[in-house]
Amino acid sequence: MMFESRFQIGKNGLTEGVIDSLNLSLKTHDQIRISVLKSSERDKQKVLEMANEIVKKINYHCNYKIIGFTIILKKRSSKPKKILKEKSL
Repeated sequence: MMFESRFQIGKNGLTEGVIDSLNLSLKTHDQIRISVLKSSERDKQKVLEMANEIVKKINYHCNYKIIGFTIILKKRSSKPKKILKEKSL
C-alpha cells in the first residue's frame, strides 16, 4: 500500500490550485513529497517560507521536513482542521 503522493511546484509558485490539490491528496495519503522546481525558487529560505505557508493554508494538521529543495509533508491526524468562518457585519 502506498502512502505517499508526489507534487511539483513550478514557475507559478504556490497557487490556490496547488493548495486544493494538496487538500484532496491528504484525504487519502499520509505523506506528500513536494518538489520545488528550479523555475519556481532556488533560495532555501524561500522554500522554508513556502513550506510554512503550505502548512498554514491546508486543511489538515501536518509536520514538514525539508531536504534540499523538496518539502515532505506528513499528516499528524486524519481529522481536518476546524475552519473558522468570519462573520460579516
